[in-house]
Amino acid sequence: MTGIYIHVPFCARRCPYCDFYSVPYRADTAEQYTRAVCRNIVSLSGQGISADTVYFGGGTPSLLTGEQTGRIIKAVQNYVQLHDPEITLEANPVTLTDRKLYELRQAGVNRLSVGVQTADNDQLSFLGRLHDFPRAGKAVRDAAAAGFDNISCDLMLGVKGQDIPSLDRTLEQLLSLPVTHLSAYMLQIEEGTPFDCDAVRRETAGEELMAELYLHLCGVMRAAGWEHYEISSWASPGFRSRHNMKYWTLTPYIGIGAGAYSDFGGARYSCPRDIEAFISAETQPCVYDDPPDRAEEYVMLSLRLSDGLDLARLREYPGGEMYARAAEKQAPAMIEHGLMIPTAAGFVLTDEGFLKSNAVIAGLLV
Repeated sequence: MTGIYIHVPFCARRCPYCDFYSVPYRADTAEQYTRAVCRNIVSLSGQGISADTVYFGGGTPSLLTGEQTGRIIKAVQNYVQLHDPEITLEANPVTLTDRKLYELRQAGVNRLSVGVQTADNDQLSFLGRLHDFPRAGKAVRDAAAAGFDNISCDLMLGVKGQDIPSLDRTLEQLLSLPVTHLSAYMLQIEEGTPFDCDAVRRETAGEELMAELYLHLCGVMRAAGWEHYEISSWASPGFRSRHNMKYWTLTPYIGIGAGAYSDFGGARYSCPRDIEAFISAETQPCVYDDPPDRAEEYVMLSLRLSDGLDLARLREYPGGEMYARAAEKQAPAMIEHGLMIPTAAGFVLTDEGFLKSNAVIAGLLV
């Protein structure tokens, strides 16, 4: 089934490491934006679209009111065939008041993704976050008390002052919370952001420390009984992100909103990063990518998953036979170096392989 992605590009304050499309929050603009999102959802009517996930990403989607969030979900219910949906909303801890949590539950949200990042307050300050860890922990516990039984937290690796002992303290704190999913991201210095300077590069983790942090995280989460199902994602049994799995398995999804991406109808396209153009257009403008090479995409995306690459499925794509032969030729060296493991269907990356996935995948495509 199709996934529906709603991009909400509002932030109370932009984080200095972030290059996602966002604009300062204004209540009147948020209302205009909500109406435009609903208008675009109405335009999907009559296409026979069946969906089972809705994902509010950002930005900070939890800056929308509960009523606005509910209006968008109701539009999806009215104009798309929605079946047993996983409805996720990304949230900043400072926005999750008891009232907001109640309103989100009433609106139909059943999964939260909370931007915790770290349990170290100095590291949170370095990242420019608006919360401290006690506030984040309280937000997660309050969400569970409000009836959310599917809660994900974000974790950032490689920030200033982070080492193995501080990562252990963060993981101990996070795993003591009622969470079912963890997304861990290596800090990237993105061009044009405030972090794009030599001073920040000197203060954050280099390649060697980043590798140590990632591999240590893998070991801790494995020992805790969590499934490492995607390079950056861990889940308690049965709690994989159903929506994010669509990205990794080439399942269609429709993105709505300024800066949103889509893979639908056999094409990849995006809506420009222009909130005013999105609000004023009857239906959102779309910029189409070149026709995708699905066989190549399958190699790159399947190896992000613990499910791994299935050679028989790869061969079903146009051009897949060529990629399958290349993978079979290069695989023995990858296996010998401990980067990959053979399976009955094909190959899966090890933790070390995940860490070096870009190089491994590039090598398989030769």
